[in-house]
Amino acid sequence: MTKKTLSEMTFLDHLEELRWLLVRSTIAIIIMAIVTYFISDYLFDTIIFGPTRPTFFTYQFFCDLSHQLGFAESICVTEMPFIIQNTEMEGQVNVFIWVCILAGFILSFPYILWEIWKFISPALYDTEKKNAKVFIFFSSLLFFMGVLFGYFVVIPMSVNFVATFTVSDLVINQFTLDSYIGMVKTSVLASGLFFELPIIIYFLTKLGLVTPEFLRTYRKYAIVLVLIIAAIVTPPDVVSQTIVAIPMLLIYEASIYISVFVSKKEKK
Repeated sequence: MTKKTLSEMTFLDHLEELRWLLVRSTIAIIIMAIVTYFISDYLFDTIIFGPTRPTFFTYQFFCDLSHQLGFAESICVTEMPFIIQNTEMEGQVNVFIWVCILAGFILSFPYILWEIWKFISPALYDTEKKNAKVFIFFSSLLFFMGVLFGYFVVIPMSVNFVATFTVSDLVINQFTLDSYIGMVKTSVLASGLFFELPIIIYFLTKLGLVTPEFLRTYRKYAIVLVLIIAAIVTPPDVVSQTIVAIPMLLIYEASIYISVFVSKKEKK
């Protein structure tokens, strides 16, 4: 049986395609999650719990940078005054499973993008369908850049802030395993998906749902929102907030230029 064209497909046909997209994507995530099982020791000891150690790359980098710029020695992280504990019977088992699934999702992200492209490609022009490799490459690149940004910038600064913040010397920080892993998952995924903003804006502009004028109008609100987010996830110093805020603002500005480019192309 020949494959139906877009005009021949019914609503149920589209739902069937979407169902198989989700099935194949889920299988890919599970396969990659199983792969991460065999490196789980490295995944947890070195990667997941890396930001809990003063020797973590980000802390050392900012300490060396502060010395070169002549900043105060206080920016250097010498200790992490907290412990992580498990308080539930199945706590470590649940964390192990969900971390492997998260790692599986990150590793299989390019394949998931390929599945999404196949789903939306029937609605595109022939010239646009040829850009599948470009779409997958840049979307994957932005996502992995966001994941690295979340891991090497957002998480260490968040951990350092909550570890050193205290309302009284009588209070000892003892974080639960679930809360720490939740912070790691949220920071990594949120950063990765936020870096996909230029790709999202590209398609929203093509659909006529977003215009450059709209993005410029709400730029000031976006700046305020980014600064608030940077203030929340970083220690209360200008340097840390700037390091987090600048890449996010650059992503937003890049999205505006992409929207302008697509708008001009659509008008032609």
